[in-house]
Amino acid sequence: MLPWRVLGAAGVLGAAMAAGTRLTGHEPDAMTGLLVLRLAALVGGLALAFLFDDPARRTTEAVPVRRPVRAGLRLTLVAPLAAVWWTAVLFLVPAAARPPAGAVTLEAAAIGVTAVALAAASVRLRSEPDPGAGAALTLLALAVAVLLLPSRWNLLVPPGDPSWAEAHRWWAGLLVAAALLCAAGLPEPLHRLRYTPRGRRTPGPGIPPAYGA
Repeated sequence: MLPWRVLGAAGVLGAAMAAGTRLTGHEPDAMTGLLVLRLAALVGGLALAFLFDDPARRTTEAVPVRRPVRAGLRLTLVAPLAAVWWTAVLFLVPAAARPPAGAVTLEAAAIGVTAVALAAASVRLRSEPDPGAGAALTLLALAVAVLLLPSRWNLLVPPGDPSWAEAHRWWAGLLVAAALLCAAGLPEPLHRLRYTPRGRRTPGPGIPPAYGA
């Protein structure tokens, strides 16, 4: 079951933020457009952090379909919708205030894949049934850390800044690293959750277990 409520709420919020740039009564500047798009990308990333939430994971681990297939189906369903949503958000920002689409889309992709990778890693390492909250908090902490980086390592530079191209090479590296982490987190958890039926007893010393136990 996909977290449609979380995804839908984030989608509406991000689109509303972008549409709000047209309702201010005056033409927004380039910095306003860039800020709104980066905030919308972060909102989308926070929603994607909940992609692997599965309260029934204790029972679904026993099904024949392997976890990479189940996770892949989730990604296949959500990725096209996320792409359509981001395209709509881009075009809701007036053209005069819209930063270079490729560069800001690279930033959004890096944020989204990082969120998914954090959730996948949580499931892989701890078999966490609901990794979304922890992954979202970690993503927020990373966003704050990026804001606190020294100026020479700043990733949030404006268009026209001499460091714009260099910063987006770092964004591309972050995207690749997040994709690799996500792929590493998709296999079955290292520590599976164990389900023990209630009422089952362990044979005592010298008593052979019942046939088929």
